[in-house]
Amino acid sequence: MDVDDALNKFLIAFGKRVKELRESKNYTLEEIDALCDIDPSDFSKIEKGKTNITFRTLIKISNGLNVNPKELLDFESKKDNF
Repeated sequence: MDVDDALNKFLIAFGKRVKELRESKNYTLEEIDALCDIDPSDFSKIEKGKTNITFRTLIKISNGLNVNPKELLDFESKKDNF
């Protein structure tokens, strides 16, 4: 698997994890956007795995969700996936 394919799979899995955590806290997209100071359309792209984020954005999301950054990366992964 090439790097681009691996990255796409990673971003999709990451986005699902972010959405899972957001929904577990009963936040709407509008609420989490305000808490994270991220544009609503950008947050939607993150959850859909359509954008690569920076560490700065990772910290913003973890602060908004009130979780440790490593919790955002705690999703099912298999060696062959990435």
